[in-house]
Amino acid sequence: MPDPSTYRPAPGSVPTQPGVYRFRDKAQRVIYVGKAKNLRARLSSYFQDVGNLHPRTATMVTTAHSVDWTVVGTEVEALQLEYSWIKEFDPRFNVKYRDDKSYPWLAVTYAEEIPRVMVGRGRKRRGNRYYGPYSHAWAIRETVDILLRVFPMRSCSNGVFKRSQQIGRPCLLGYIDKCSAPCVGEVTAEEHREIVDDFCDFMAGRTKRFTQRIEAEMYAASEAMDFERAARLRDDLGAMNKALEKQAVVLGDGADADVIALAEDPLEVAVQVFHVRGGRIRGQRGWVADRTDDAETPELVEHFLLQLYAGEEGNVPREVLVPALPPEAATFEELLADLRGSRVSLRVPQRGDKRSLQETVARNAAESLVQHKTKRASDLTTRNRALAEIGEALSLDEAPLRIECYDVSNLQGSEVVASMVVFEDGLARKGEYRRFIIKSVGGETGANDVASMHEVITRRFRRLLDEQASSEAREGEDGPMLVDPDTGRPRKFAYAPSLVVVDGGPPQVAAAQRALDELGIDDIPVCGLAKRLEEVWVPGEEDPVILPRTSEGLYLLQRIRDEAHRFAITHHRNRRTKSMVESTLDDVPGLGEVRRKTLLRHFGSLRKLRAARVEEIAEVPGIGPRTAAAIKAAVDTDDRAGKTGTSVNTATGEID
Repeated sequence: MPDPSTYRPAPGSVPTQPGVYRFRDKAQRVIYVGKAKNLRARLSSYFQDVGNLHPRTATMVTTAHSVDWTVVGTEVEALQLEYSWIKEFDPRFNVKYRDDKSYPWLAVTYAEEIPRVMVGRGRKRRGNRYYGPYSHAWAIRETVDILLRVFPMRSCSNGVFKRSQQIGRPCLLGYIDKCSAPCVGEVTAEEHREIVDDFCDFMAGRTKRFTQRIEAEMYAASEAMDFERAARLRDDLGAMNKALEKQAVVLGDGADADVIALAEDPLEVAVQVFHVRGGRIRGQRGWVADRTDDAETPELVEHFLLQLYAGEEGNVPREVLVPALPPEAATFEELLADLRGSRVSLRVPQRGDKRSLQETVARNAAESLVQHKTKRASDLTTRNRALAEIGEALSLDEAPLRIECYDVSNLQGSEVVASMVVFEDGLARKGEYRRFIIKSVGGETGANDVASMHEVITRRFRRLLDEQASSEAREGEDGPMLVDPDTGRPRKFAYAPSLVVVDGGPPQVAAAQRALDELGIDDIPVCGLAKRLEEVWVPGEEDPVILPRTSEGLYLLQRIRDEAHRFAITHHRNRRTKSMVESTLDDVPGLGEVRRKTLLRHFGSLRKLRAARVEEIAEVPGIGPRTAAAIKAAVDTDDRAGKTGTSVNTATGEID
């Protein structure tokens, strides 16, 4: 275990200005990133007696082998650089308050001529109006389905909209009065825009005038003895009230705010956020993270705010309510104001509705922490048991903490690809997944799965040897450098797995073992999982290893194998679609790669391109009438050749 005093900076060498610092391990990976108002004072706190440090902090400083820092001009710059480094290096000792889920938004494509409402995820796009985020996509869709009775705006995709325009008939929503059918001219673009404006006003919280208007129209229709219209308006009013019930007013002043609360214990911290827009709760999010040190609530709030808002321009509300102000509250307000483009208030509510709402959020955080602890105990135990069972079944010296699995995908030898997925501690490490294109193996086509497996294992572990040789060439006192010393990011194939799993039986396992033997690698175990009976095969054994059907180890191997298969199939389908389009359109004069990609994006598939008319093809940007005619001739010729030259087995879906 390294002694922190061996890499402690010399007295006086650390500046007293604001800055960001990085601790690195033996392989020069960044394991912790922090920022400080005074770098010298902050770093000196790490190099005291290890017994006085928080256990996680003590583990970090004894794991690290070096520390470096960057001086910045202001504390706001320090916050921004800290976030950038945490996002880039993903340090193992930094608290991660954000999960990998993308929370759904309700979006209105307001910049389009005929706007539509849709549920989306990910980054916002310019020109759209967004509401949320929400916890569950099904809840948004249910609300939209209710509101389309009252505000029958377009909700169909561009493809469905264009098809309805072409055939002159609206889709089902148009027939059941949940769309005003602008696609067939039932309303003009201006009339549809008015419906969209009303929908947006309602979602923004301006609801009273709509309920009053519909109620007045309902009574007027009843007095005029137009009872069918009155009943329809009554149902519309009920739908509107039902939607409003799902968005109860919690802040009477119509505030836009994020309400944040924490629930802590010595090992973990749970965070809950309620997104309030227009005084109504529009969404809720929550995380549970491991504590890395003995930071108090203000420091935890600081870390969370940085990860929640940094890099999220346009998502910052006017007001952020927190359980405790971060140490540099004014600095954070300045950072949030820069992200929002206007003033942001960061404060602790003391009384009234906002205080009551934060207490509700705090109760949710406490409940989520209790649920997480119950669930995590089971999950950790299960994963540890699965890894232990695999190690015992394969007679490994220790549990395989890093498992790599390989699968080959092809269709009768065409577009052969292979996948590599990585699981660490029983969890997918998607950032280290890799894909391989198999062009030929020993003069054969890639249809031979065994030869393809040999090639991909050879290529992967040759890269491992090359990376290790490169690392050893730069080896220092602390051993080989498995990461780039300038960036701290790992070299792509620099880490050896504890176990290699291949999708297949004895032939694939033998091919993988032969590839390792040819490279002189004898310390990485190999096994294969055959789909037929879920048998585990090891090299040189006549009989498989049979794990019980209830074995957690077998379940983990199945999950890893299925993930490798999914990753390979996805890559294979993408390449096959691209090659079909390219091969069909290769001989069209003046049609280059960019236009081919534009065609594929516009029509989505070669089948839809074949079904399109010349006029429709000519509407694609960059495609004129002459080129469109040549494209149509090419796809029609290819279609006729395909019908006469091949047939499809409908039972298996394979080409005969």
